[in-house]
Amino acid sequence: MKGGPGGLNYTTWYLVVGLVFILMALSGTVLRRLPLSTSMLYLGAGALIGPLGLDLAVFDPAEEAGVVERIAEAAVIVSLFTAGLKLRVPLRDPLWRLPVVLASGSMAITVGLIALVGVVALGLPLGAAILLGAVLAPTDPVLASDVQVTGPRDRDRLRFTLTGEAGLNDGTAFPFVMLGLGLLGIHEIGELGWRWVVVDVLWAIPGGLAVGWLLGTATGKVILFLRREHKETVGLDDFLALGLIALSYGAALLLHTYGFLAVFAAGLALRKIEERAVGADRAPEEVVEAAGSKEDLATDPEAAPAYMAQSVLGFSEQLERIGEVAVMLMVGAMVSTVAIPAAAFWFVPLLLLVIRPIAAGIGMTGSATTPQQKAFIAWFGIRGIGSIYYLMYAIEQGLAERTANLLIGITLATVAASVIVHGASVTPLMRRYARDASARDSPPVG
Repeated sequence: MKGGPGGLNYTTWYLVVGLVFILMALSGTVLRRLPLSTSMLYLGAGALIGPLGLDLAVFDPAEEAGVVERIAEAAVIVSLFTAGLKLRVPLRDPLWRLPVVLASGSMAITVGLIALVGVVALGLPLGAAILLGAVLAPTDPVLASDVQVTGPRDRDRLRFTLTGEAGLNDGTAFPFVMLGLGLLGIHEIGELGWRWVVVDVLWAIPGGLAVGWLLGTATGKVILFLRREHKETVGLDDFLALGLIALSYGAALLLHTYGFLAVFAAGLALRKIEERAVGADRAPEEVVEAAGSKEDLATDPEAAPAYMAQSVLGFSEQLERIGEVAVMLMVGAMVSTVAIPAAAFWFVPLLLLVIRPIAAGIGMTGSATTPQQKAFIAWFGIRGIGSIYYLMYAIEQGLAERTANLLIGITLATVAASVIVHGASVTPLMRRYARDASARDSPPVG
């Protein structure tokens, strides 16, 4: 990362980040009424300080891949944990079927279609084409907050499906990343791919979910036992959030499973403890409000689980916003630095307007979604920070320079385009969806 005049590298970033935070605090309510998303503004601010703008900083993704990877990694795991905490629907509920299908079958179809385009139209070797598919297949849990569930009690099929899909497919994309790297000779997949199937698929996917679920359940129960029985470990729920995220992610990586799935499952497990204690028919917010003063909430036998879950969720959402700012500023600066290949101008529309709708449509076959919900699910396949992480991870593994440069240009173009078109459309479309839902639920007059 190079500075502008006078070597203004980190100083520039401090100034830009500080200014963005203050402007967002001052204009947050205004933005909710406009066809703009916060990600669009962060992206624009990042581009403004790059070579195409004020030329204050040059951010080369190939040279700074390690830095970008770690920042994007932190942003994704916080967002996945937050997504898990938001989903209060019991695991056996039919609502879970569609997000699971989209995050597995539809995502595999997306990878396959992108890989086909990569081989036939982009001239990529099969391994690089599969890697490109894996980078761009997952939808984003960070940038999709405007179409996610609005709270733990939100059972809207559209919002729940998009939230669950984004929470799951950032982890289920990893096997395809490893397959692509393996076909390029960078990762060991075994003869005829046996190691990839056994280790990267059959072990790492369920293993990550199990690690996160067990640690989330155990941590939540221990904290609640100490609070209820001994009035200990009260407060500092922000440390509980950070600790559980780091513990589940680290344990999953240590056991060679997928940490993204682990943190998502940890959030689900912590919410499950609250749901079992409070009851599926009662809102956690109502229990907390009815319990009295905040000083007694953490140790109240009935309210303690709801208070813990809501406190951890509130802190995680704040962290999520900070991660969004950091990564989108970097993406904007990288877009302003990198030469976007000409192929991106037809590839991006193909992905967003053809490949995503086809893959999602196949996954939604036979589902209980309305035509409007199907159209919105097909459209809001937002690409973002997860794609940036996977791209930087692949580069750090030793991706060839020529392949890396092509994947960087296409990925950055896809993320930037997704941020703009989805960000501009989310407010009017979701308002229309809310109006239509309200009209359907309203009793007839006369």
